[in-house]
Amino acid sequence: MQIDPSEGHAGLWWLPIVAYLLGSIPFGFLIVKLIGAGDIRFRGSGNIGATNVAREAGALPGLATLLLDGAKGYFAVWLAARVTDNNPRWMILAAVLALVGHSFPVWLNFQGGRGVATGAGVFLPISWHAVVGALVVWVVVLIFWRYVSLASISAAAVLPLLVYLLYAPRHAPPESISAGASFAMLLIIARHRHNIIRLLRGTEPQFTFRGRSRSPKL
Repeated sequence: MQIDPSEGHAGLWWLPIVAYLLGSIPFGFLIVKLIGAGDIRFRGSGNIGATNVAREAGALPGLATLLLDGAKGYFAVWLAARVTDNNPRWMILAAVLALVGHSFPVWLNFQGGRGVATGAGVFLPISWHAVVGALVVWVVVLIFWRYVSLASISAAAVLPLLVYLLYAPRHAPPESISAGASFAMLLIIARHRHNIIRLLRGTEPQFTFRGRSRSPKL
């Protein structure tokens, strides 16, 4: 379905609302509840994202949370692209609002996740090359330093540059896309503020392939 151009922007009033509500679906919270593991907001770091779900409820719930959080972001932007004939302004607006919805979901008193998986999902339809590049950065940082938070912060930090370089061969992206990517970077990093404090203090738990986290030795 596409919006009739004669309707103008007024015909799309519902799109930002739908994007926010899609982003607001708290999959981590719902999955942990459904498997009878309690309220994830009161376990571990209290975050509803995939990392905390994996640590507190297991690898499979964590993976499901990761995929679904990414999928809801992807779908919000895909929907915007579908109904606006790939209009980049509407696509990046949907991306930003889906990310805001994940970070501040109306269903959980506006206390949501940090936005890494959803951030990857919203930028896949916009510049999948940039998402792949950010994923490479995430993996490299995780392997060398073994902090999921540091890997996520690093990936978010390089995202605007990667979008600028890889959006289209030899062409810079529209200003709205660059602005949206910069906003996503700032929001994701800001949502990691407590992790940044723990990293600076040396108390942030490290990732281990044994499925548990451990504190770094001082």
